Amino acid sequence: MNKYWSDLAKRLVPYVPGEQPRDQKYIKLNTNENPYPPSPNVLAAIREAAQDELRLYPDPTCKELRQIAAGYYGLQESQIFVGNGSDEILSFAFAAFFNPGEPILFPDITYSFYEVYANFYGLESIRVPLDEHFHILLEPFLQANGGIILPNPNAPTAIEAPLDRIRSILEQNRERAVIIDEAYIDFGGKSAVSLIADYPNLLVVHTLSKSRSLAGLRVGIAMGSEELIEGLERVKNSFNSYTLDRLALAGAIASFHDEPYFQEMRYRVIQVRDKTVGQLRQFGCTVLDSKANFVYVSHPDISAKTMQSQLRAQGILVRHFMMPRTEHFLRVSIGTEEEMEQFVEAYEVILKQMIGSTP
Repeated sequence: MNKYWSDLAKRLVPYVPGEQPRDQKYIKLNTNENPYPPSPNVLAAIREAAQDELRLYPDPTCKELRQIAAGYYGLQESQIFVGNGSDEILSFAFAAFFNPGEPILFPDITYSFYEVYANFYGLESIRVPLDEHFHILLEPFLQANGGIILPNPNAPTAIEAPLDRIRSILEQNRERAVIIDEAYIDFGGKSAVSLIADYPNLLVVHTLSKSRSLAGLRVGIAMGSEELIEGLERVKNSFNSYTLDRLALAGAIASFHDEPYFQEMRYRVIQVRDKTVGQLRQFGCTVLDSKANFVYVSHPDISAKTMQSQLRAQGILVRHFMMPRTEHFLRVSIGTEEEMEQFVEAYEVILKQMIGSTP
């Protein structure tokens, strides 16, 4: 333990990101990145922005991007906040809307950064159990709380909660902030943005990392009432007024201007995902219904840890979370059609080697 660390640093248990290997070439299906490149217009905009003006600070209000996002989602500019990836926005939201001594609620199987943020800000939390099929239930989110955060679709399960359930949670928690983390919503889910007009306690968080292929650019968007957005701005400007640089702003703006490319790429991911799900189920796998750019898969005859190791030996990376109830599952990001064909072929070979046959 470093003697120079603060008490806070000593007690932190940081988030562990997916492996980014450098020792060899892998098929990377472990970090939920988009397998397809950004729009050519995005790359052109970034090149154009890489000029002498980089000596100047970017617009701290990100006004142009907020205006474009507002028009895209049917909101007002004052209802839009942008930040350096959705993770930064979530961190700001924990600081802006949750108080120590008032426990926040989130699912027991979910994005592990929520617990990291809760610990960082000294917040109490209650992990709300999912049902036996990993669905979000309504009743547990009606208990007394200091705020709620839900990913929809959930991670790592990829399951989407129906919008009427989200509405019911909002309706019964009007005095508390409810954050809906929609990092994967563009892959077939129904966004809660349509509920913002009715619920001033609702904050919806999106990222450009997944469906817009901009994980390396780090741009996130939050949408909600002016009161919530002002809270985020107060926290942001107490940390860093310039969260988005000029290149990120240029690329993000260009991505919203190329709607045909966005639609084509996200539908391509959906099509490959659905094909992969069908193939895995033919092998006798349990694959949870996915509305994300990844699938959650388990086989009754091979442990997830063994399968992960065997796939890695064949140059394919997938993610395994050693958690109660889900230790038998692997999270597999959706790659290109060719990459997923190689994954399915490798999975089948391993099954035959380990159990002798496939259904």
